[in-house]
Amino acid sequence: MASFGLRVICQQCRCRQLNRIKGSRHLSSITYSHRLVQKKKQNQSQGVSPWNSPLVINTPELNWSYLCDTNNLEQIKDNIEKRKGIGDIEKLQDTWKQLQDETSDSRKQELTNDLNKLAADIPNTSSHFSPVGDESEAKLLETHGEKKVFPFKPKSCVQVGSNLGLLRTEYVSLTTGTSTYYFVGDLAQLEQALVQYTLQHLISKGFNVVTVPDIVHPAVIEGCGFKTTGEKTQVYKLNDQDLCLAGTGEMPLAGYFINETMNYNELPKKICTVSRCFRAETSNVEIERGIYRVHQFTKVEMFGVTSASPEESKKLMEEFMSIQKELFTGLGLHFRVLEMPTQELGAPAHRKIDMEAWMPCKEFWGEISSTSDCTDFQSRRLSIMYTDERDKILHTYSVNGTACAVPRLIMNILETNQTAEGDVLIPTVLQPYMDGKEKLTKIDKRIKYVPANKLHRMIQK
Repeated sequence: MASFGLRVICQQCRCRQLNRIKGSRHLSSITYSHRLVQKKKQNQSQGVSPWNSPLVINTPELNWSYLCDTNNLEQIKDNIEKRKGIGDIEKLQDTWKQLQDETSDSRKQELTNDLNKLAADIPNTSSHFSPVGDESEAKLLETHGEKKVFPFKPKSCVQVGSNLGLLRTEYVSLTTGTSTYYFVGDLAQLEQALVQYTLQHLISKGFNVVTVPDIVHPAVIEGCGFKTTGEKTQVYKLNDQDLCLAGTGEMPLAGYFINETMNYNELPKKICTVSRCFRAETSNVEIERGIYRVHQFTKVEMFGVTSASPEESKKLMEEFMSIQKELFTGLGLHFRVLEMPTQELGAPAHRKIDMEAWMPCKEFWGEISSTSDCTDFQSRRLSIMYTDERDKILHTYSVNGTACAVPRLIMNILETNQTAEGDVLIPTVLQPYMDGKEKLTKIDKRIKYVPANKLHRMIQK
């Protein structure tokens, strides 16, 4: 079978070069890296600012030898069926065959474009650890903490927060739209305390903190494995601009490494960020109302890249999971660890581990974190590479994980730590970030607080 690409060193500027080989013919082409170097020099000579340069992502260097090999057809088909049935590997391999026999340059380009689109829908491989099936097949790995027993019927986080005057979820659509909220006073401080508690823990574990933009190019989001078009997309797009709002810090963090080639002794690299996450998803499920599933929220995200080694990415994934357990145990949460089944992996994940906390009021397990080993799925699409000990250029593996999804942790804290008097005890680990305050109490009467129903009547007038 013809190789789709062989990477060598460009003799013009020592950048990465791709020689396409077909039979005995060598079809050399100046790659994106070489063009980027030349364009940068040209812009500098013309006084053009790099801030105004458009984003260009190299053509995805997918594992064509695997995808186009007919010997792998049944294996890939089986994997697609075990996921959510998205992707047409038969059509992809048929298009590949047509491309090999085509002589027209224009038709070759059309087939190449079709091939890339078809390949974009093929999900990552599935780990042997992942159970086959839907969410009901999730495998329980561990349980931590004890379920709290209340001498009274616990209230929901919305009831507790509203009674204290610290949370507003009613009539917020008048100003911000549906599925949004306001944290007020001490509850807003509790949000910052959670963020600082998490960040300090991650820094102590060797993470580098990165501030990321909330606006991301759709090509980066697509490269991470998330669709930006179609009826099922959860991505917000900016009107009249080819830009999107990031649904998770994973997207801009992955974009931070785009088109980069690292040295093997720099790996693994671990970075984290605090960002706002924007998601168009909604839910009509009663237990998910309030602040459980909202359109925007604050999250601390972990992201890392390793060498192209399943052992190294597994090791980093286990490190992320260990950090999550330490964080949630410190907060006094009762939570469980689940091996997620194939239909819950999403397109980019090879393996995914979720952690769910017990929500006392409505008595359900709610997801508070997710950790995914994406192998080289994202790095091949975003050109994230490294040179190994023999100076061979390879694609990295990537791992991501949630360290702190603020609303869901606050939901659990308000419900689990409420008292019969209606106050909320602040977890000991968060008190240093709140000037030693031990509990949330009703908002100071001197602060003018307008109840949501009264606000609604005022606006109607």
